[in-house]
Amino acid sequence: MFRKELKVLDCTIRDGGLMNKWQFDKKLVKDVYQACVAAGVDYMEIGYISSEDQFSRDEFGPWKFCAEKDVREVVGENKTNTKLSVMADIGRIKYEDIRPKKESVIDMFRVACYDYQIDKAIDMAHHVMDKGYEATINLMAVSTVAERKLDEVLKDVSKSRVKIFYLVDSFGSMYSEDIQHLMNKYQKALPGVTIGFHGHNNLQLAFANTIECIIQGANMLDATMLGIGRGAGNCTLELLLSFLKNPKYKLRPVLSAIETHLRPLQKQIDWGYFMPYVVGGTMNEHPRAALKWMDSERKDEYVAFFDQVLESRQVLE
Repeated sequence: MFRKELKVLDCTIRDGGLMNKWQFDKKLVKDVYQACVAAGVDYMEIGYISSEDQFSRDEFGPWKFCAEKDVREVVGENKTNTKLSVMADIGRIKYEDIRPKKESVIDMFRVACYDYQIDKAIDMAHHVMDKGYEATINLMAVSTVAERKLDEVLKDVSKSRVKIFYLVDSFGSMYSEDIQHLMNKYQKALPGVTIGFHGHNNLQLAFANTIECIIQGANMLDATMLGIGRGAGNCTLELLLSFLKNPKYKLRPVLSAIETHLRPLQKQIDWGYFMPYVVGGTMNEHPRAALKWMDSERKDEYVAFFDQVLESRQVLE
């Protein structure tokens, strides 16, 4: 599977932070960063960038905000081959909070949006590009978007200056035929645009779907150490690096970070294969209900959760 255009993005801190409100200490984040550098990972997503008037630092850790001072304490001037990215949600950041690239060690902004926000996402992507950053648009929850609406989204993106667009399996509900269909649609609509993939692991298919995306031509691949991420987690970085036939990628630094930080953390936070997340994936549901259930005393009552989701769907119908 060697292809020089393939790039790997580690989002251990950004996606993993969804499970602990980004309350990672700087030692852990620095070790993850150094592991990414040593492993040859192309990008490390160090967190979200959000306006502090919308979120409290008493509740959320520094990687929800990615203030330049905090980032530099971890990466210094980042004179390495590993670029840094942050994710920005539409409506949760002010344009004036984004400093010019020459004043920041951040290299790329990933703009996350839903289908009805695509015009705002394109505008934000253009804004950060004009300030000197790389930019992607990550269309979330595409498994719930009607074909006609998706065609409209892709048409809008095709008219933009954005050169990286992500296929995102937000609910971990996709199978290989879904990947094939969407990759074909994205590539036909967006010639010359790099397609990325971000997969969740509710059905234990994040790695398999990442491989399918590679086969179908995706060249930006997301993964996390030990699969840490919201709910069921993500494609595992250690499996992906082992699969890619590129000698620049090294497994040992990742294993070291997992042994030192991620495995102990897994004993405190329930990400991975748990039945409520499986149920959510099979029913193509947002993981918020499963996350709430997992945080309750009923976390092992699988049938009750299944019935609750089924009942809520029937009410909506």
